[in-house]
Amino acid sequence: MKELISKQLVRYLERRGVEHVFGLCGHTNIAVLAAMSQSKLNFVNTRHEQIAAHIADGYARAKKKTAVILSHLGPGLTNASTGVANAALDSIPVVVIAGDVPSHYYGKHPHQEVNLHSDAAQSEIYRPFVKRVWRVERPDLFPEILQKAFQLAESGRPGPVLVSVPMDIFSMEIDTALFDRLSHHTTQLQKPSIDDETAEKIVRKLVEARNPVVYAGGGVILADAADELRQLVDHLSLPVAHSLMGKGVLPDDHQLTLGMTGFWGTKFVNEKCRTADWIFGVGTRFAEADCSSWEAEYTFSMPPSKLIHIDIDPAEIGRNFPVEIGVVSDLKQALIVLNRVARRLFPNGRTNDALRDQIGAYRRDFQKGNAAHIANEAYPMRPERILSTVREVLPRDAIITTDVGWNKNGVGQQFPIYTPGSILTPGGFATMGFGAPAAIGAKLACPDRVVVALVGDGGFGQNPAVLATAAEQDVAVIWIVMNNNAYGTIAGLEMAHYGTAFGTVFRRGGEPYHVDFAAIARAYGVDGVKIGSAADFKPALEKAIASRKACVIDVAMMNEPVPTAGHWNINDIYSPGRKVSHVAVA
Repeated sequence: MKELISKQLVRYLERRGVEHVFGLCGHTNIAVLAAMSQSKLNFVNTRHEQIAAHIADGYARAKKKTAVILSHLGPGLTNASTGVANAALDSIPVVVIAGDVPSHYYGKHPHQEVNLHSDAAQSEIYRPFVKRVWRVERPDLFPEILQKAFQLAESGRPGPVLVSVPMDIFSMEIDTALFDRLSHHTTQLQKPSIDDETAEKIVRKLVEARNPVVYAGGGVILADAADELRQLVDHLSLPVAHSLMGKGVLPDDHQLTLGMTGFWGTKFVNEKCRTADWIFGVGTRFAEADCSSWEAEYTFSMPPSKLIHIDIDPAEIGRNFPVEIGVVSDLKQALIVLNRVARRLFPNGRTNDALRDQIGAYRRDFQKGNAAHIANEAYPMRPERILSTVREVLPRDAIITTDVGWNKNGVGQQFPIYTPGSILTPGGFATMGFGAPAAIGAKLACPDRVVVALVGDGGFGQNPAVLATAAEQDVAVIWIVMNNNAYGTIAGLEMAHYGTAFGTVFRRGGEPYHVDFAAIARAYGVDGVKIGSAADFKPALEKAIASRKACVIDVAMMNEPVPTAGHWNINDIYSPGRKVSHVAVA
């Protein structure tokens, strides 16, 4: 029996357990939309493809499941590219299905074809950042390509893939047996682990070390291995530092959590890593800002420190630091083996009360240093007070999305995360505009949890049409716009090094330009609250959570820099020989 490919595609997605498809219409994909109108799939309609990509990214992170994007050709595909690249650099599995020009018009330069260097070349745009690009040349190959796309997106180091489909193929009929046979193929591959001999070698090195440190990255969350990591560090009393993407792998109030490293890390955490004799890297790529530009005097010094590194991606092992023991493995599987071996070798475990006391004292000192800022009644508000109030009001398992600037760097440094996987932040690409739409994806994935987006006015202002999707989907996300009328982090850098904030602050006629984001929210049919004083913020947030409705809270914030006890050599590029970083900008 033959049937339209568009209808069989929708049925395949249903069988695979896909619940939502994120995207935007175009003349190349309406055959698929028409087929979805008769299905259980929820099409999450957006006003811009970058919004769709970020929502899909947030959904995949929170659901721990591959997201699906449906895109139009040409400008639709390029609009989505930033969001897809963001997912790629954070290893988030996404399948992008994009309409393309009719196959019989290749080379004739039809409407919206990408063709300046080769005909029908839109798929080439994604090649630098996705795991694989397929351009469907024959309708009978489409089912097999689709199967391969999901399998590749989810296996090894996860990431996005692109399937570019000429619009005429969506409207062709093929034998249903071609799709039906896919049901006999597994949807989940068994993941690689490690052997007991290697595990024993690792455990003994960590136990024999004088000052070992576990360094955890976002790969722990992607592998759903936070529980296994916690079991290991509890049993062996190992301190845990983390990258930005690794925040939350161990609760921030756990006695063995050191904190974030690098530029936005603190001197205490960086020194613990720098002076460790063994570093146990799990699911991390040792990125530049997390590692103080890899300069040995600040965060990691390898050698003389020795490195054990486990990652699913062999390309990451030894990329930035020499490795003593390198293991390619799924982290969850590896940690299961390591826990079993550790309990066999050391059934009573180990304790280190002195280390726990030292970490506790450091935390108390850090909190004491922020106490005055948190209590500050000034308006515009201190950023530290905003974060402290949000943490006080939210439940422990609330999901936080961030953008870039104070809401990313300050959150990484100062905002406690208690539930693994409950902070979604753009780490690799650091994409401004991620946080607001990603929160919608997270709420669709976890409708019973509170979801709050901590975003700046620069980031939220990039895609305010995200509010239309929130209203249409009835998604109860709370956006807290930390509004300093600037691209504040960059303004602070430029002012520190060049004495001007030109091009980084928002002005009209030479005066600060205030956008009323609460009014914009109300125009879209979403609740909007503009805060008038520091005392108003907490009750407004509590009311928004209790309402179970979407809400934008616009809160004016001082343009203060995040404290930077670490190092990033961009400052040396700007001002060689000068020890300056960010400054406040009025």
